[in-house]
Amino acid sequence: MTLLHSHIHTDLSAFSFEGIADTVLHSLIDTSKVLPFLFLAFLVIEFLEHKAQDKVKHLFTRAGSLGPFIGTLLGCIPQCGFSVMSANLYSSGIITLGTLIAVFLSTSDETVILLATVENGSYEIARLLITKIIIALIFGYIIYIIERKNHKCHHHHSHDLCEHDHCGCHEHGGVIKPAFIHTVKVFGFLLLFTIAVDLLVSFIGTERLSHLLLSESVFQPFLSAIIGFIPNCASSVLLTHLYIEGTLSFGALIAGLCTNAGAGMLILFRDKAKFEENIKIVGIMYLCAVIPGIILHLFL
Repeated sequence: MTLLHSHIHTDLSAFSFEGIADTVLHSLIDTSKVLPFLFLAFLVIEFLEHKAQDKVKHLFTRAGSLGPFIGTLLGCIPQCGFSVMSANLYSSGIITLGTLIAVFLSTSDETVILLATVENGSYEIARLLITKIIIALIFGYIIYIIERKNHKCHHHHSHDLCEHDHCGCHEHGGVIKPAFIHTVKVFGFLLLFTIAVDLLVSFIGTERLSHLLLSESVFQPFLSAIIGFIPNCASSVLLTHLYIEGTLSFGALIAGLCTNAGAGMLILFRDKAKFEENIKIVGIMYLCAVIPGIILHLFL
């Protein structure tokens, strides 16, 4: 069973009381399957970010040419915690652009968690992660090599990193309570978003939605990559839903998820003095997402 209700109507009956109640019930049941994965993911993230953040920072600082490789692996961890952390480290000059791009490209936000609940989830997750790892490594090292040739791979230490947790979770201490708080918040968002998407797809119809998203067209990855820039989990949830339902191709999904760095991109744009540089990073991300997305769309 997918996170989208499999029985989709194409008329206004979906907006009757019975239709809405049925949608809410199925959305609640399907979204509940995500809870264990959400909590486990947040436990790992809280531990790494709050208990081992200095070690991660030290690891990046001494990584050198291994930076993009380490960044790629860390970015694979569900949620956008490491994209936020890497954006802070890049803004502080601790990591290179190649490492930042590698983290952003490998970040998958809620997608891994959502795919874990579907049939053949293990296969889909493995295919997704392997593909994104390859893409992140290739482009991360291409950019890193260009930086070295242009003598831009400098690092400096900084103790003035931006705080990215605005919910006050860090004040609670420990990792269980913050993980629980994040789990509840994300679960609530996922539930509301799932209900909204269910109702939208029920009203529009899968065939019409596929047409709007250029299904079967080589231009689909271009559109997906733009959607991926939405700076929260909404874009990754939407793209994953559409992929599960067969509206998006695997190549289009990859294109959208490669630009989906979550709140990490927002952290970069908080520094208004580097606006032009950040726009260039957006352009680089778009190209790094669309190129492999088109290739995969055409040949898979």
